Amino acid sequence: MALEKNVFTGGAHEISLEFFPPKTQEGIDKLVQVQRDLQCLQPTFCSVTFGAGGSTRQGTLDTVLHMQRDGLNAVPHLSCIGAHKEAIHEIIDHYRAHNIRHLVALRGDLPSGTFDSGAFRYAAELVALIRETSGDWFHIDVAAYPEVHPQAASAEADLRSFKRKIDAGANSAITQYFYNADAYWHFVDAGAALGIDVPIVPGIMPIMSFSRLARFSEMCGAEIPRWIRRRMEGYGDDVASVRAFGLDVVTELCARLLEQGAPGLHFYTLNQSELTLEICRQLGVVKKQRK
Repeated sequence: MALEKNVFTGGAHEISLEFFPPKTQEGIDKLVQVQRDLQCLQPTFCSVTFGAGGSTRQGTLDTVLHMQRDGLNAVPHLSCIGAHKEAIHEIIDHYRAHNIRHLVALRGDLPSGTFDSGAFRYAAELVALIRETSGDWFHIDVAAYPEVHPQAASAEADLRSFKRKIDAGANSAITQYFYNADAYWHFVDAGAALGIDVPIVPGIMPIMSFSRLARFSEMCGAEIPRWIRRRMEGYGDDVASVRAFGLDVVTELCARLLEQGAPGLHFYTLNQSELTLEICRQLGVVKKQRK
């Protein structure tokens, strides 16, 4: 059943957006239009991903600077796996020179076929390095995994790893996407029991297609609840039905999270605007009309 518009009528909440650096002129032009489409959300910040092993380092910076020129608070991701300290120092200095004050610090993934893990094993080491070299210059976000990082030995070990990132100096966290709100709240409560009191913002993945979602979820360890999976499998090649069903599922999830006190929502846009915009319209959190 379709949701009524403005299903969430609470107070103001922060919306942030994630993009990836485009590799072609066509992709650059498309991202510019997507940014314009989403300006009505007045995002608190727009983060830009950093490819495995720093493979999109220049593209990340170029995209961030372009967003800055358009008046957006652009935030680069910085991953450390496969990197050496000199390279990380250079990147940090470069970002400071461009007056970038906010980073998303991640361990990241090694490029396929690469075996040199560099000077860092964990994101907490990267956070500590940023603090040692830059003091309080940067607001640092880190990743959180309500459904447990796929490489963690246990849920408890994963939570301790998260706490080390906070203890190293992280200011807030963004979660991996999920479709089970209870997993998020259990993670928040478990963190609070360990003394973690930073904002933990839910990561939201709009459902564009079942095959794409299944592929992403397999890679990152995010669970697709059985009832959602079976419904989407039942739609087969009916793209419109998958889209409509996914829109309802994600909007209901977001409404529940906000009603129960989540500090905001971070949308993994995949450089698309339509679904994120429609979810926010139905939530009633669009802050101004598009020009």
